[in-house]
Amino acid sequence: QPVTEDKFLFLNESGSKGTPPALLPECFHNHGNYIVSLSNFVRWMGQQAEALGVEIFPGFPAAEVLYNEDGSVKGVATGNMGISKEGEPTENFQLGMELHAKYTIFAEGARGHLGKQIIAKYKLDAGKDPQSYGIGLKELWEIDPAKHKPGLVVHTAGWPLDPATYGGSFLYHMEDNKVAVGFVVGLDYTNPWLSPFEEFQRFKTHPEIRAYFEGGKRIGYGARAITAGGLLSLPKTVFPGGALVGCDAGYLNASRIKGSHAAIKTGMLAAEAAYDALQGGRQHDELTAYPAAFESSWLHKELLQAKNFKQWFKKGRTTATLMTGIEQWLLPKLGIRNPPWTLHREKPDHVYL
Repeated sequence: QPVTEDKFLFLNESGSKGTPPALLPECFHNHGNYIVSLSNFVRWMGQQAEALGVEIFPGFPAAEVLYNEDGSVKGVATGNMGISKEGEPTENFQLGMELHAKYTIFAEGARGHLGKQIIAKYKLDAGKDPQSYGIGLKELWEIDPAKHKPGLVVHTAGWPLDPATYGGSFLYHMEDNKVAVGFVVGLDYTNPWLSPFEEFQRFKTHPEIRAYFEGGKRIGYGARAITAGGLLSLPKTVFPGGALVGCDAGYLNASRIKGSHAAIKTGMLAAEAAYDALQGGRQHDELTAYPAAFESSWLHKELLQAKNFKQWFKKGRTTATLMTGIEQWLLPKLGIRNPPWTLHREKPDHVYL
């Protein structure tokens, strides 16, 4: 479903104010984009990969990183299957497999458990800002056809979150009268009583939002941690024998609440670097061509423009809104894609609670 219209709303308890299209920052422009089901898209990509000879093991999570004697990554081991809740093998027990490779690419998503081990072992985050996270809650609704506007994209900020709490929402009008609605809350919030799930449910009662859902039904739901630290929190992404890609490294663009495009791009860059290395007879070394290619890519330029996005919200919503407008609306019109100032994050999320 092609995007047909973008809206950005600032919500208060009973009303809203829209941002004129001419003043909408670039990060909220979706012209030329498509609204798709990510699960359907990934399923299709899997079919294309298998047609090329790629083996996919659904249902077999990687449980352990394997290392060579020289400390380089050798591959991964999958978890044992058929274990009882007491930890004993059952009649369905199946021993995990060791998968060895000349290079192993880790693409587990945000806070991937093996990715975190890799970052710690090789100190890949040395000298970087602490990573910052959000919780993203999402529902899929089937709504009244009279209220459905195929291709409409709506983002909101403000109510029900207080001005000091980072967060916002999105509504994507998909095909077949379906709407995907999501709500993101930064995990650096300071109110110990705040419940992201309850705030999401409260958000849907706003007059501007509930109008879409009255008479409809929820047909799916889920939640996911997301990385929101951006370029300044990005660790070194290569190590002996492998690389980190996508949200396992933290490539999500928080200003757009989008990371799938970054995952695809970094996966391609890492694959190209690995291919060239294998063609050269190399193995288990660092794929330095991958981060070098990233730094000259359109993705690096995109993340550079958004490098301060989340940090501004620590100074309040009004300041953040103003500075996002300057960095992603005014400066690009002046030909400046990299803001001439940098805001660093010095504390991890959990210390704010």
